[in-house]
Amino acid sequence: MNSSSTKAANPVAIAQHASRRRTARIAGCLASLALACLPGLAAAGPFAACSNRVLNGRYVFTASGFTRAPASAPGTPWVPKAILEVLQFNGNGSVSTPSLTVANPFGDFGAILQPPAGAAGEYTVNADCTGTLHFMDANNVTYAIYVEPFGLEVHMIQTNPSNNVLEGSAKRQW
Repeated sequence: MNSSSTKAANPVAIAQHASRRRTARIAGCLASLALACLPGLAAAGPFAACSNRVLNGRYVFTASGFTRAPASAPGTPWVPKAILEVLQFNGNGSVSTPSLTVANPFGDFGAILQPPAGAAGEYTVNADCTGTLHFMDANNVTYAIYVEPFGLEVHMIQTNPSNNVLEGSAKRQW
């Protein structure tokens, strides 16, 4: 018996060879899939530059902080405030607010405001993932934002109006 017929008849060697071929085929298919179906991820890596497009979809924003009556004198006490809000980012710099609940929005009255919807707005996301979110409401509410990679979460701190100190995060909903 020659050595080639011995190798061919060896079931363990045949199984190992088949397993290596299957593994190589699977690896090749996965590499092809990554290049064909996910070109943005394959080319840019996990920390791709941000833009308005990364914010696209429905997010739930939760925030808490403090407020006081507008035009309050220095030394006026701050009182707690909280927000639960649904934000619909459209990937093009526009945002809507289909749902909003604000606890204690006007200072020390303890009111809970639940309008049918909040104000529409606009946002800008810079290449370094920082940006701004501005609502077109009577108070000109504005936030400084930081967008996590792939737009999964947005960290927000209110910068206007000045009678609010509010911080929170908006998480994308699937």
